Amino acid sequence: MSDINTVHPIDTESARFSVKKPEVCFDKQGDLADAERVAIAMKSFTRDFTSATAAYMESCIHCGQCAEACHFYVATRDPKYTPIWKLEPFKQAYKREAGPFAWLYRALNLKHEVTVKQLEQWQELLFDSCTMCGRCTMICPMGIDIAGLVGLARHGMHEAGLVPHELWAVAERAEREGSPLGATPKVLKERIEWLADDYSVEIPLDRDKADVLVTLSSIEIMKYPQSIVAMAKIFNHLGASWTIRSDGFEATNFGMLSGNVQWQRHTSMKIIEAAIACGARTLVLPECGHAYGALRWQGANLYGKPLPFKVLHISEFLAEAVRSNQIKLKKLEKTMTYHDPCQVSRRGGATTAAREVIRALGVELREMESTGDMNWCCGGGGGVVAIHRADDLRHKAFEIKIRQIDDTGAELLTSSCANCRQTFDDGQAHFKWDKTMNSLLETVADQLDTRPSGT
Repeated sequence: MSDINTVHPIDTESARFSVKKPEVCFDKQGDLADAERVAIAMKSFTRDFTSATAAYMESCIHCGQCAEACHFYVATRDPKYTPIWKLEPFKQAYKREAGPFAWLYRALNLKHEVTVKQLEQWQELLFDSCTMCGRCTMICPMGIDIAGLVGLARHGMHEAGLVPHELWAVAERAEREGSPLGATPKVLKERIEWLADDYSVEIPLDRDKADVLVTLSSIEIMKYPQSIVAMAKIFNHLGASWTIRSDGFEATNFGMLSGNVQWQRHTSMKIIEAAIACGARTLVLPECGHAYGALRWQGANLYGKPLPFKVLHISEFLAEAVRSNQIKLKKLEKTMTYHDPCQVSRRGGATTAAREVIRALGVELREMESTGDMNWCCGGGGGVVAIHRADDLRHKAFEIKIRQIDDTGAELLTSSCANCRQTFDDGQAHFKWDKTMNSLLETVADQLDTRPSGT
């Protein structure tokens, strides 16, 4: 068995572009003529247009405020990274094909037809330089959900076979093996057995009935296994009826990040069906930002009806346990700053949960200058951390985080997203920075007050 902290390598060199349309699957980018590739992208773009999309497309006043909200623009001052500009092919498709004056735009050629060369150029803007963090959405005076529109535009890029090959590779591996990092059910079982033995903690796997279904991210399984131990310590301390299920444990959803709706739904449905199978009343998502958005806010739509259980991010679960005095924590005499995962806080609405837990830890919380819903993204979300050619740009954006955190003077740096943690680890190594990202979940487990009540 490999070392417990080893991440299985991803074979990105052999990854190929994938294009899907009804009953046809193209495995190689070259299998499509340019005209057909553009037609597929345009058809996908227009298929996703709704009244809300139309309102967004018509509402932009070209004020440029979204640029100052984007970490990639602020880090480079390159106007091509202006968030609304990333949607230009999407907007062109709307104006020519679906807008109220589409006939006029076509007749007078006011908006040129999108070309394959343009789509190839926009691949960088829609994937490499957008984490879909939503900070631009927050600052837009017209309330345009630019992050959501980028997600829709990625659907068309996927259909046209224009997903960056590394991102496609991890998404395809997740669909084929059940995990983007090779954390198959067999690997999960081996890891759980190993962790349970090494740390003398019970980690229930595949219980037929449980009140709580706990899900994991492959990053935790393969790189941060202490998070699994921490989860077990906390749930066992609470005396909860809980389980991890090998038929639905992987919470990361690279189908969503790559724009493949079918793969996104398949990943979500495995978790939903596993929760239903064991009769779970609560489904707890791990320290993973996009996993929260994928299931908490999109899961019911993919399922086709309301989910028959409550969905909580682990920080929300911990906050509820603290609030109800089910968990008592030993005081941590440190100063701390907290990095808000974009998809949990700004896009997910769980901004206060982590802070409730942090208050219970008794630390001195030193907030960053821009924090909470307006916190700066780590730069690695939205699948960007998987795209090697985006490394230089991502590192430039990460310097914003370094300045933010250093300015607080806090002793501890904490977050509740394993993808953010991985991005911080990479940034720490790249810049030889002296700060290490800590897990809020693991910190809570370390500070559990297990003394009998009254002592």
